[in-house]
Amino acid sequence: MGAHVSKQVERRKAISTEKKTLVELKQTVGSHYPGSDYHPPDRKNWMSGLDPDRIRINQIVWPGTHDSATNKIGIPLVTRPFAQCQSLSIYEQLKTGARVLDIRVQEDRRVCHGILLSYGVDVVIGDLKRFLEETDSEIVILEIRTEFGHEDPPDFDRYLEDQLGEFLIHQDDQVFSKTISDLLPKRVICVWKPRKTPQPKPGGPLWGSGYLKDNWIDTDLPSTKFESNMKHLGEQQPAANRKYFYRVENTVTPQADNPVLCVKPVTDRIRDYARMFIAQSFARGFADRLQIFSTDFIDEDFVDACVGLTSARVEGKA
Repeated sequence: MGAHVSKQVERRKAISTEKKTLVELKQTVGSHYPGSDYHPPDRKNWMSGLDPDRIRINQIVWPGTHDSATNKIGIPLVTRPFAQCQSLSIYEQLKTGARVLDIRVQEDRRVCHGILLSYGVDVVIGDLKRFLEETDSEIVILEIRTEFGHEDPPDFDRYLEDQLGEFLIHQDDQVFSKTISDLLPKRVICVWKPRKTPQPKPGGPLWGSGYLKDNWIDTDLPSTKFESNMKHLGEQQPAANRKYFYRVENTVTPQADNPVLCVKPVTDRIRDYARMFIAQSFARGFADRLQIFSTDFIDEDFVDACVGLTSARVEGKA
């Protein structure tokens, strides 16, 4: 018992120290970078506002959501706080400005997060199609993966093609250097990541797992995650030279050995430092490598942070 209490005391000290580290770094370096003052007049149509004829796919800093379809996961007030990473529906996230969705599914096509379940993936597809029908030039990256510990839904690739066929941008390495206008009327880059069934075929309507990469570390320590994100970003090539999307997730994750197990208070340890992360990527010389930037509980300021840098790139200021 005494050893457990001692361990918990040390964990609390480590978290407190790391939170203080980020606060002091922000006070020292700030959160300003090219485009940081930009606010899109219409977040629902922010790509249209930056001119689809000019903006290339590899110039975009894509605002993304982590565990996107968890707004109704589990049982309210019982299990939901332990797995909910977003409070908005998929449609509301897209309307707010998110352009990358992270969807986890299990055998019966229901969305899940670990052992907890949510609605069927049809709800995700319905919200996405509603958004696409209400907009003209917004491109969305839809990542769907089979959750760890689960089996792939049967014939899921065929299901995705049937549901989204008219919108799907086929896998093609040339896509990265094209403008949004070059790709229209196609609107969705769908990355399907099965666990056991074959990966999507080259040139087909779905993109394989190698086209969306990240370096996830499972920690609830905010400065540790911040510096890990920075380290791995620095190891990437500039976005203009890559033939895949690279994601940085501005999140930390509850740990089983810590008494704070609810997602919101844990991820809030790092959530407010998204702008500082972008500013630090400039200070450390690799802002040109930032591409997909994801968060829990997405809000307008996070979207503006990403769109602002995208605007600066299009204008040749970054």
